[in-house]
Amino acid sequence: MSTEEPPPRRRRQPDPSRPGTVYRARPRLALFNRGGLGAGQPVARGNGAKAPPPPRGVSRTGGPAGPAGSAPAARSRPAAPAAVPARRGGRRGWIWAVVAVVALLVVYPLLLFTLAWTSLNRVDALGGSGRVADTPGHTYLVVGSDSRADLTPAERNRLGTGRTAGQRTDTIMLLHVPASGGPTVLVSIPRDSYVPIPGHSRNKINAAYAFGGPQLLVRTVENATGVHIDGYVETGLLGYADLVDAIGGVRVCAPRAMKDKDAHLDIPAGCQQMDGATALGYARARHSDPRGDLGRVERQRQVLAAIAGKTLSPSVLALPWRAIPAARAGGSALTVDQGTSPLALARFVLAMRAVAGGGGLSLTVPIGDPNLSTPAGDAVEWDHAEALRLFNAIKADDTEAIRPIATEQAQRTG
Repeated sequence: MSTEEPPPRRRRQPDPSRPGTVYRARPRLALFNRGGLGAGQPVARGNGAKAPPPPRGVSRTGGPAGPAGSAPAARSRPAAPAAVPARRGGRRGWIWAVVAVVALLVVYPLLLFTLAWTSLNRVDALGGSGRVADTPGHTYLVVGSDSRADLTPAERNRLGTGRTAGQRTDTIMLLHVPASGGPTVLVSIPRDSYVPIPGHSRNKINAAYAFGGPQLLVRTVENATGVHIDGYVETGLLGYADLVDAIGGVRVCAPRAMKDKDAHLDIPAGCQQMDGATALGYARARHSDPRGDLGRVERQRQVLAAIAGKTLSPSVLALPWRAIPAARAGGSALTVDQGTSPLALARFVLAMRAVAGGGGLSLTVPIGDPNLSTPAGDAVEWDHAEALRLFNAIKADDTEAIRPIATEQAQRTG
């Protein structure tokens, strides 16, 4: 193995004309090791490469080298730093993210449902005798009471309810949720429908509520339709308006301008945002509608669908400061049968949402004579053959058979 020394480096001579100038040698690659183990072997210089050994006579620590042929003094190295335990911040972040998702998907909806559930009013509507036998599916009787008993003078003036005494029903609907998987059906029953009332001969159907409250109204509807009522949901005038205000109003499209002094209503034609008082007046107005009670039931379904759609929309549910008051207002606005279960209430809410979203069928009981003269005044007479066809389909839980009736009715009314 060769021990020949590399040629001496050429040093640049100082420039007499530039005294004090310091010349630095350019970095060069060390091509040979200058002694020790592996002398004469090329040594790579670069990032991470070993430094060349010091000149002879100088140890690696900067002191004199030991005797010739002896190994250079060992270079002291700093102790390796102690191992740092891995941080748990990343894992904790994932845990909190999972907790947040669970709270958003489970706890928050449960909180809203609990607020609504504990705010509900309850009444014994489905008790008593003389009920129709069970029919397939689940049918709710949806009622809007026009009672002013709980309204203050200021509230009566704001809502334009007048001072009519007693209580009747402005709104009567059947909401059928089929077990067969067909479309949900919402059927309006005009409040002036002339039907037999158990124990009171024939009269306008809304008189049943005045004569015997919810129980008599349930029996009257069951006897007139042959459909068993499984659930009862009622709202009053103030609750209706308060719920609309709690969800920030609803957007409703009026086919024509309406001005009704009795309902405190004065709106232009077209789509518009309505507050609680305006939505209530739009749903109650009758004298300004050339179709009378038939036009009103269509507007009632329209507003009810808008309320259901808005209440369950992200614009309400995603904002706690709006969703929580809406849950309380929605619960306090409703009166249900005392035997209503949480599952039955949830089924009702989802069914109304289906109708509001266009996934259900919406229609009125087929009418034969809208101006029937009776001892109780002008009333509405059903088209008995078509009404029987409608209610037989509901009793059979065959809601798909109702689609032609709903389509024909929609085409006729425009």
